[in-house]
Amino acid sequence: MSAYLFAPPPVAALPVTGQAGRFPVNRIFCVGRNYAAHAAEMGGEIDREAPFYFTKSARAVLESGAVLPYPPGTEDLHHEIELVVAIGAPAFRVAPEQAMAAVWGYGAGLDMTRRDLQAKAKAKQRPWSLGKDFEGSAVLAALTPAADFTPAAQAIRLAVNGALRQEARIDDMVWSIPELIADLSHYYHLAPGDLIMTGTPAGVGAVVPGDRLSGGIEGLAPVELVLGAAD
Repeated sequence: MSAYLFAPPPVAALPVTGQAGRFPVNRIFCVGRNYAAHAAEMGGEIDREAPFYFTKSARAVLESGAVLPYPPGTEDLHHEIELVVAIGAPAFRVAPEQAMAAVWGYGAGLDMTRRDLQAKAKAKQRPWSLGKDFEGSAVLAALTPAADFTPAAQAIRLAVNGALRQEARIDDMVWSIPELIADLSHYYHLAPGDLIMTGTPAGVGAVVPGDRLSGGIEGLAPVELVLGAAD
C-alpha cells in the first residue's frame, strides 16, 4: 500500500435534509449566463447555440451558515444565488430525455465572485479562474433528495442584510436541467458527487465585511453566509 507524503485533504461533503449521511462532493460545474436578465446586466448576450461553463474545485466548498473571510486579491466581491443540481449516477453522452435519471438531488448555493478579477480576465480574453475558483467561493446549503423536490417555477431569491437583491423563478433559466446534464455529458463522464451550479438571475452586487446573506429556493434548505474581515 502506498504511503502519502503528507495527509490528503478531507473530503468535501454536504449535509442532506432528513438524513444522517453526507453527500461527498467531486467536481463543481458552473453555468454562465443562464438567465437572460443577468447576462444583460453584465453586458453580455446569451449564446443560444450551447451553454458554457467554468469550474470550481472541491476546495471552494463552504457549508451554509459559515463565516467567509473577505477573500484576498479583490476589492469587489459579488454574490450570485443559484440552484444546485447534485449528480448521483453516471451519465455519459446521454440525451436530455435520459438526463434526469442521473439527478440525486437539489440545493441552493452561492457562487461568490471576485468581480474585479473576473472583469480583468474577460478584458484580456483569459480564463476566469482567479475570479471564480477560490476557497469558500461555493457556499452550499443542505441538499434535498430528488424524490422530495421537483424543479418547476419556484422562486429563487437572495437578500443582503434583509434587503432583497435577487429574485426570479428557476424556470427563467435559458438552459433547462436536462439540457445542461446532456450537454455536459458529451464532454465529461459525469459521476456521483458532481455538482452543477445552474446560473444566477439578475441583481448581483458587491458585499463587504459584516454583511449577512440569506437566500434560497422555495422548497429547499436556505443558504446563509456572513462576510468576515479580510485574512
